[in-house]
Amino acid sequence: MKNYKDIPAIKIGDKAPLFTLPNQAGEKISIKDYKGKKNILLIFYPGDNTPGCTKQLCALRNDYSQFKKLNTIIFGINQADKESHQKFIDKQKFPFDLLIDKDRLVSRKYKALKFMFAYESIKRSVVLIDKEGKIIFLKRGLPKDREILAALK
Repeated sequence: MKNYKDIPAIKIGDKAPLFTLPNQAGEKISIKDYKGKKNILLIFYPGDNTPGCTKQLCALRNDYSQFKKLNTIIFGINQADKESHQKFIDKQKFPFDLLIDKDRLVSRKYKALKFMFAYESIKRSVVLIDKEGKIIFLKRGLPKDREILAALK
């Protein structure tokens, strides 16, 4: 794998990097399967059952019907295992899948990593991909759902 610093940053208008990752049930999810069919919202988040991540994903859960009306599928992504993801889903009643990026390869492609004391961890990042596979929204941190929804209209 290339050095992280050598990977070009992604930006709005770029073609989204393709990937396939397992979900909490071990099923392989490939974003290319949604091309021409659905918009895709990727939420890169540091950890299951942590305060900031719970707040962010619960807000998406609460606004899920609005995203669904706009033909958008949501995926949360971090390095946690399927058991951790399933517990988080069960506890919070998420209507969307959480994907396992064990080696953080997808997070690296999306420049959704930060380094603390030589340790690589997920940087909270929100990426919205349109049906044609182009990035139409990209923000680091905790953008409000209304900002994301506005990009779909």
